[in-house]
Amino acid sequence: MPKETHFFFYRTMDWKDRLNIVYSTNPDFEYETTAEPEPETKPKKEQRLRVFIEKNHRGGKTVTIVRGFIGSSDDLSALARLLKTKLGVGGSAKEGEVIIQGDFKQRVIDILKGDGYTDVR
Repeated sequence: MPKETHFFFYRTMDWKDRLNIVYSTNPDFEYETTAEPEPETKPKKEQRLRVFIEKNHRGGKTVTIVRGFIGSSDDLSALARLLKTKLGVGGSAKEGEVIIQGDFKQRVIDILKGDGYTDVR
């Protein structure tokens, strides 16, 4: 009797995570990724956010940077969206920090405190 082949499809994972896995003949196969899980987002009162002004390595343009956010990338993007909308400027959220175009340090601090973040400097 021929050996039965089982095909495994992982729809919940990104296809890049399983790029070199095509199929498995092992019925007990468990696919494991090496990616770290995202940290849980701390409540607003426990966040220690720091606001900086930077000009270096940005072609002479001034940007406002918010560092210290601990949480998922979706929550970081939501925070960036809030700041960009209230300030009416562009920016991005990547690598655990929010980058806002322009010199808006005090306005960013005021917006964050108004949104419930207590430890902002």
